Amino acid sequence: MFRVDLNQNRLSRLSQKRFSELNLRERDHLQEWLANQPDALGEELLIIQKEFDGFDETREHLDLLALDKDGNLVVIENKLDDSGRDVTWQALKYTAYVSGLTKTQIVDIYQQYLDRYAGGGNAAVRICEFMEVEELEETVLNPGNDQRMIFIAANFRREVTATVLWLLSRGIRAQCFKVTPYSFGDELMVDIQQIIPTPEAADFMIGMSSKENEEKAIQDTQKKRHKLRLDFWEAALEQLRVDGVTLYQNISPTKDHWLSAGSGTRSCPYQMIFSRDEARVEISLQRSETAENKWLFDQLYGQKDAIEAAFGAELDWRRMDDKKASRIVYAQPFDGFNREAWPEMIGWLAAHIQKLEAAFSEPLSRLNPQVRSQDEAT
Repeated sequence: MFRVDLNQNRLSRLSQKRFSELNLRERDHLQEWLANQPDALGEELLIIQKEFDGFDETREHLDLLALDKDGNLVVIENKLDDSGRDVTWQALKYTAYVSGLTKTQIVDIYQQYLDRYAGGGNAAVRICEFMEVEELEETVLNPGNDQRMIFIAANFRREVTATVLWLLSRGIRAQCFKVTPYSFGDELMVDIQQIIPTPEAADFMIGMSSKENEEKAIQDTQKKRHKLRLDFWEAALEQLRVDGVTLYQNISPTKDHWLSAGSGTRSCPYQMIFSRDEARVEISLQRSETAENKWLFDQLYGQKDAIEAAFGAELDWRRMDDKKASRIVYAQPFDGFNREAWPEMIGWLAAHIQKLEAAFSEPLSRLNPQVRSQDEAT
């Protein structure tokens, strides 16, 4: 780092120092500088306590506790020439401790700070001014799990930076600031630079973390649904066997929301559907050619009245002209994700898949010769 002498139009190199060389101490100097000038960390922060030790059953204390503009608590841990090995562990403990602080407790903590270090004042009013709201009730303080950590030191050990990067990758907001003292004659200067994440990479890393968390949440939801479906189909197939339904006797349970059984016509299975909101039975026309599916649908639709009379209810005829497949469906609302509803749901599926098979077996059988000739032609 250099000092500019405009009169001489020259640069003069500043002498980089260690805090220990300058007889500077963490609590008396660095902590005080930041407590009185928190925007040195690149954002507006409201320091609400220093040397905070209001933790149950422990005498530990954190260096600085702050609020950011979003109402999140920020744990600030200061070291001097060396970060040490345990700073991340300390900060994680402190962050866990403060994560349960309520709005009332935060106001009380800040009031104690004002009374002891700032000559008094109204903590609630000061917080409202900082958060730019009229009333304290308009803002949320310490929401959810959005607490943050800031580490400050002249040098960071690899185990510290590796841990901070890992925390960032898991969506936990953590930053490392490198603070370097310089001297020039009797003048003392301090350079404070954010090194993890770099300012340029911060938004990118937060975005990537959010994306990874979203993907993980989706994967967790999928795993739960797959397990739920597998459990449902195991129970359903067992009940079908007990009821003597042979259509699915050689079918195994799956994690899919449907279970298929052959109808005797290639690529036109009977299906039972299990979903959050309903149960369905259907015949799905899913042959390789769109024209074949629409032809077969039209042939069956021409027998609609007879088929529905055999089934015992009106069916939902879905030609789906914009799709390759076509379906003929009968559905019933159910709370599918409620396991207590499963016996009734399974009983309904068992009864109606048999009705569906009985209604379509003869019409499909009559159409099979023409279907097979189409197969041979292709």
